[in-house]
Amino acid sequence: MPEGSRQRMRINFRKLYSFICFRPIYEPGHAQIGQKGYSRVVYCNDPDHLEAVKLNYRGNYVSTTKYSAANFIPKSLFEQFRRVANIYFLVVACVSFSPLAPYSSLSILAPLIVVIGATMAKEGVEDWRRRKQDIEANNRKVKVYGCNNTFCETNWKKVRVGDIVKVCKDEYFPADLVLLSSSHEGGVCYVETMNLDGETNLKLKHALDVTSHLHDEKFFEEFRAVIKCEDPNEKLYSFIGTLSYDGKEYPLSIQQLLLRGSKLKNTEYVFGCAIFTGHDTKVMQNATHPPSKRSKIEKKMDKIIYLLFSTLVLIAFVGSLFFGIETKKDFSDGKLRRWYLRPDDTTVFYDPKRPSLSAFFHFLTALMLYGYLIPISLYISIEIVKVLQSIFINQDQHMYDEETDKPARARTSNLNEELGQVDIILSDKTGTLTCNSMEFVKCSIAGTAYGRGMTEVERAVTRRRGDAVPESVDGVQGLEGDAVDSGKSVRGFNFRDERIMNGQWVKRCDSKIIQKFFQVLAICHTAIPEENEQSGEIMYEAESPDEAAFLIAAKEIGFKCKRVTQTSISLCELDTENGKMEDRDYERLQVLEFNTSRKRMSVIVRNKEKKLLLLSKGADSVMFGRLSKDGRSFESQTKDHIKKYAEAGLRIMVIAYRELDEEEYKSWEKEFSKAKTSVTAERDELAEKVADKIERNLTLLGATAVEDKLQKGVPECIDTLAQAGIGLWVLTGDKMETAINIGYACSLLREDMKQIVITLDSPDIAASENQGDREAKASLESIRKQIGEGMSQINSTKESDIMYGLIIDGKSLEFSLKKDIDKSFFELATKCNTVICCRSSPKQKALVTRLVKRETGNTTLAIGDGANDVGMLQEADIGVGISGVEGMQAVMASDFAIAQFRFLERLLLVHGHWCYRRIAMMICYFFYKNIAFGFTLFWFEAHASFSGQPAYNDWYMSFYNVFFTSLPVIALGVFDQDVSAPLCVKYPFLYLEGVENILFSWPRILGWMFNGFLTSIIIFSLTTKSMIKQAFRRDGQVVDYEVLGVTMYTCVVWAVNCQMAISINYFTWIHHFFIWGSIAFWYKFLVIYGYLPPEMSTTAYRAFVEECAPSVLYWLVTLLVVICTLLPYFSFRAFQTRFYPMYHDRIQRKQYEGLEAENSDELPRQVRKKRHLRKTLMQRNS
Repeated sequence: MPEGSRQRMRINFRKLYSFICFRPIYEPGHAQIGQKGYSRVVYCNDPDHLEAVKLNYRGNYVSTTKYSAANFIPKSLFEQFRRVANIYFLVVACVSFSPLAPYSSLSILAPLIVVIGATMAKEGVEDWRRRKQDIEANNRKVKVYGCNNTFCETNWKKVRVGDIVKVCKDEYFPADLVLLSSSHEGGVCYVETMNLDGETNLKLKHALDVTSHLHDEKFFEEFRAVIKCEDPNEKLYSFIGTLSYDGKEYPLSIQQLLLRGSKLKNTEYVFGCAIFTGHDTKVMQNATHPPSKRSKIEKKMDKIIYLLFSTLVLIAFVGSLFFGIETKKDFSDGKLRRWYLRPDDTTVFYDPKRPSLSAFFHFLTALMLYGYLIPISLYISIEIVKVLQSIFINQDQHMYDEETDKPARARTSNLNEELGQVDIILSDKTGTLTCNSMEFVKCSIAGTAYGRGMTEVERAVTRRRGDAVPESVDGVQGLEGDAVDSGKSVRGFNFRDERIMNGQWVKRCDSKIIQKFFQVLAICHTAIPEENEQSGEIMYEAESPDEAAFLIAAKEIGFKCKRVTQTSISLCELDTENGKMEDRDYERLQVLEFNTSRKRMSVIVRNKEKKLLLLSKGADSVMFGRLSKDGRSFESQTKDHIKKYAEAGLRIMVIAYRELDEEEYKSWEKEFSKAKTSVTAERDELAEKVADKIERNLTLLGATAVEDKLQKGVPECIDTLAQAGIGLWVLTGDKMETAINIGYACSLLREDMKQIVITLDSPDIAASENQGDREAKASLESIRKQIGEGMSQINSTKESDIMYGLIIDGKSLEFSLKKDIDKSFFELATKCNTVICCRSSPKQKALVTRLVKRETGNTTLAIGDGANDVGMLQEADIGVGISGVEGMQAVMASDFAIAQFRFLERLLLVHGHWCYRRIAMMICYFFYKNIAFGFTLFWFEAHASFSGQPAYNDWYMSFYNVFFTSLPVIALGVFDQDVSAPLCVKYPFLYLEGVENILFSWPRILGWMFNGFLTSIIIFSLTTKSMIKQAFRRDGQVVDYEVLGVTMYTCVVWAVNCQMAISINYFTWIHHFFIWGSIAFWYKFLVIYGYLPPEMSTTAYRAFVEECAPSVLYWLVTLLVVICTLLPYFSFRAFQTRFYPMYHDRIQRKQYEGLEAENSDELPRQVRKKRHLRKTLMQRNS
């Protein structure tokens, strides 16, 4: 046995059969090896075989990059030009090379290249990081058999199908391998699959008997075999194949498959044959992209872009129409009206004889000229802002869990603003609201209830009934009121009862049954014991927290599972005769593992008295039906206890056993061996049917009850979210009684809340059970009737403040989700304050989420921690995974990851609210500044008889969105806060701004657009009226085209940046730097650009230094115009804040006055109602 601080006991399960954890799903036609879907042939240790070469399987090189060196440019460009705005600017850039362009081609190409180039560079950097990871993985080293009949070290990417590979301890498997042998006797090895499914518990794999002897290089010289198996697929938990060796065929299952990406643990080495390589491996087959999600703001932004395109076409059409009319008038009856334009000697772009054609060409020119209505840097700016917002979420120390050392993680930046608009949360219970850290607290043995602790749910029920909650002593309170000494604290064990602890159980009259009860807990498991040599303590690495809690409970009572050897289990248990602890060995013959369809686990053992025992544990729904007539002595008492345990929010497991006859076992074993060695695809189903035959006629021993405690801060978090106007639906697989009591414990249900229960657990439905269509019809009518009664109950109290909670079981939910009834069910659910769906399957969770998302049209958030929550997370608008005990499947499928449910409060109320507000303000401001700028071009062109002459220099226009106005809006999107984080949590009703979409509603968007329109009018009219025809220079010269353009542009830059300044709620030095720095940069640009040769600077040649800067009129007009442009928004906000304040306005005002927003008149009605309930609840709890 290997030495170390911790040693793992060796196990050889090669003679035992285990059901795999997840039953394979076989598609029609995938029945047998050699048929479609099962056609793969692997020549073990002979990859150069002629037939193997013809098969031409994929190599082991893996690439997870989106681009390659060859396709990066075309593919990345394609991605960029999927955006409508970018296509428009590309067309404009192409047309800019023609005479139609009102500006130089370079001035439009340069900004487009900068924006597209920056986005492509971002894509390239992200893809290069993936590329580096691929290079690292492909060049890892592994030993492959072949070089002079020895194992030689080579790169992963060179491994071929059929190669014999040697993998050592703590190394990853380079490909999908069939396990041939290992350093452990019997070919057993332990595998960690964290990279695949996130589970930290080790999986046991075992080789076939026929290959388990291959331990040395010399054995592989003559070894040749052929593996026929299923084709590459994504099913991680199933594998069908056969190994042909020495003229015989041996069945292969998932127990012999070692998956790429998993790690070898607690085994010195293994030998395996590569059967799937590269992208054929199961982990790569599963590497699909999650469903694409877009936020509602981003979708609405597309509509705004289309609106601006329509505006662009409209004003271009109006301009071309007037241009055509004016052009036609220029040459009428042989007379020249605007003779200076030489209408008698013109091109097709200005031809009074063909005004319609000239108007059409002008229309094309105008489409390019007014293109600045469309913000070219909008998309890249939003991407930058969202990435920075995600960094702030990731680095928030208030969402860091010290116990698990896990921070919050924004796994995507596309949905940041969606966090501020969540209307309904759909939550799992176990591991999400609760800890999924099980503690053994109660049990029922031989009809007697044991365990004096009071659970959190029981305390909540006691408070609900108005009874006094007893004070706890050392965390435990006796049921009869007697405090019990808790002794030392043991993780996973919170059981206290002096009647059976400290060896007192031997004095009980039913001590034999108690002994059998805890023997079942200590023997019926698949856990692996680990012993710490320094302390001597034994730890258990179990596949589920429940199983670990059972083993710890058995150990504490006096039935310690010490050692698991090849086919035996050794217990250290109390001898009832001499009162001493002694070791007892049990020969383990068969292990029938737990799975979701069986809902039970059994082991068959032989004790030292040579008795054959079948020990079983499972869900009450399947175990009571398997009891013998003589084994139901205390069934009614046990069921009463189970009901009470369920009401206390505990998880139940029924314990039973049976003595077997040797003849019966031999006959069954023969049938079972035949079933499990079957080569057909129904192998597991056949084995399960045979196992079902022996798991009958059981004798009831009792039931266990383990507690899954609520996570810290869950009730407070749920209450705060309710005050924020967020509905919470709980979708759980627990019993209705358990779910209801958990609901009370975490404040989902309250004493003054009326319950509407929809269930098919009625005598009428039970009478029609197993009658096919008749049962379905009766069930459907019952659900329809119950939904109707619930609606009537709510409608009858519509005017009152009575709150309702809807509770529905899984079978009822199945019928409620049918097409002809789902809308009425949803209508009832939305009128209730709380919805709890019990006994929900993973598919039902996803269907409920889809129903809510479809019917409300509002943002839904799903939160869960297990593999059964993945469908729900991917279906919801936002998926939040909790990195808990059940592994990382939910996290890997989520958009955001947190360690505890309580962090959802800060994620939504703080980061969600800020991100929503920032993105909404940012987009509105973008459109405002572009409309303000774009329409000054239109007014100037109207002033110039729609001649197509731009008001500004080409490079002024090109740099407007890129340099002079882009950085302040990015600062707004990253740093702005209407209120501080503590106030966001203190006043949850502030979140309603996002739920009601106040900041990005069409009135608000159109209001900002109108403000931009008004700003353009003010800038153009005041500038032209103030400067044109006025003596501008000392020599008396009036304002020319260049000076007017510089002045108007200066006013635009000042106006939009100052507008930003008065819109910001929370100033930082970054805001100041970007806002005033952008204005200063405009002046620096004017000076530098103006000093370039006239051929390059054109109209800007020394326009500022020699003309504008020395003129007092230029500075006065700038000051006057900027003040006038800010007055409309300033006046509107002053009026709104005073008479129609938004939620954040109220809080800001109270904060400024040093008061708190506690006055009921200041709060929304729904918030006043929830706040009253919260105060009432807090008073009761205190």
